[in-house]
Amino acid sequence: MAQLPLKLAGTDYARFETFAAGDNAAVVDHLRAVAVGAADTLWLWGAAGCGKTHLLQAACHAAAAAGRRAMYVALDSADPAILVGLENVDLLALDNVERVARDATWERALFVILNELLPRGGLVLAAAVSAAGCGFGLPDLASRAGGAVSYRLKSLADADRAVALRLHAAARGLELEPAAADYLLKRVARDMAALAAWLDRLDRDSLIEQRRLTIPFIRERLANGPASGE
Repeated sequence: MAQLPLKLAGTDYARFETFAAGDNAAVVDHLRAVAVGAADTLWLWGAAGCGKTHLLQAACHAAAAAGRRAMYVALDSADPAILVGLENVDLLALDNVERVARDATWERALFVILNELLPRGGLVLAAAVSAAGCGFGLPDLASRAGGAVSYRLKSLADADRAVALRLHAAARGLELEPAAADYLLKRVARDMAALAAWLDRLDRDSLIEQRRLTIPFIRERLANGPASGE
C-alpha cells in the first residue's frame, strides 16, 4: 500500500513539542509510544479545548517522522467511505467520534475499523465523552470501543497554558516576552485553538509591519476583532 498523505493543513505546529502536558503527562507518554509502534488502541476524551485534536495530530506527525503511515480524520468533516482501507495504515487517528454516534452508516464503518485494529493497536480515537458515553446504537461497536485504553484529558491550569503559549510562539520563531504572553492570555479565549489562531495572526501581522510582539502591538490587534478560528 502506498504511503498515505498526512492531511493536516494549518496544523504544522500541532506537535508533542508544543503540547504542555500539565496533568496529562501519562497520556502523552502513552500516545508517544503508540505513535512509534506500541500495540495499543487509545480513547482520549474531555471538554473542548483540552488538547484532543492537538494530540491526535501530534501523534500522526511523530509517526510520519518515524517513517510510518499515518492518517488523521475529523469524522464530522468526512464521509464514512473515507475509512475504507484505512485499517492498513500504521497509525489512524479519528477525531470527534461522538458527533457521528447513532448514525448507522458511520457506526458500521467504525465497527470495521475497530474490529481490525483493536487486536493490533495503532488506533487513537478522540471524543468529548467516554466510549460508554457516546451512546452507540450498534452493540458490537460499543463493546469494541470499550476495549480501548481510555484517558480523560484534564484542562490546563493557567500556568501550563502560559507554558503552552510560549512553546507555540517559539515553534513559530516568535519572541514573546512573559508580560506580553500574560497580556494575551488574559484577553482571549482560554482554549489553545484560539490562542494558536492569535499567534498565527500576530506572526503574520508582525512580519508585514516589521514590529515586535509588544503589549501595545498586541493591544492594537485585539482591538481589530477576533482572529480566524477563535
